[in-house]
Amino acid sequence: MARYIGPKTKIARKFGEAIFGADRVLEKKNYPPGQHGLARKRKKVSEYGTQLSEKQKAKSTYGILEKQFHRTFEEAARMGGITGENLLKLLECRLDNVVYRLGIAPTRAAARQLVSHRHITVNGNVVNIPSYSLKVGDVVSVREKSKSLEVIQDSLAGGRKSRYAWLEWDQASLSGKFLQKPEREDIPENIKEQLIVELYSK
Repeated sequence: MARYIGPKTKIARKFGEAIFGADRVLEKKNYPPGQHGLARKRKKVSEYGTQLSEKQKAKSTYGILEKQFHRTFEEAARMGGITGENLLKLLECRLDNVVYRLGIAPTRAAARQLVSHRHITVNGNVVNIPSYSLKVGDVVSVREKSKSLEVIQDSLAGGRKSRYAWLEWDQASLSGKFLQKPEREDIPENIKEQLIVELYSK
């Protein structure tokens, strides 16, 4: 299963945003990476470069490589309506993202690992596919024998999770219900999805 395993702070510095969560290094070095740092003269970014950067930021944020991202975009284009918003909605419906949103895991990468290692169930059945697309009414739970895992307990105790109108969390059973697909205003990620649509439309 392909995934990016390189330095995350370098990627965050490239986009100038903490796309992987709080990062002390990014706070100290809030400029792009490179040998000469701030002294390096940077060329004006072209329209294509801006669009490409936005796509790369979306891919890095959700932890998806090009082939899968492009397949998701094609699905969004077939749905009708606003393609860019459909794309983000599909990305938010991924199982690894919902596990992260519910606060079961501290990061999307950790959520992906929990799913892959069979610690998560959907409607009572173990699902180990991070890209599994949830449907309205699905219940995402921590597997019974995995509820004592330190990473899960620490994440839930850390108070990191936010409440989302499209998700319902039950602390007693360590499970969450997927109430509906999120609207664009419910998705907090700073992604200009229209630039991605324009890039793929070329």
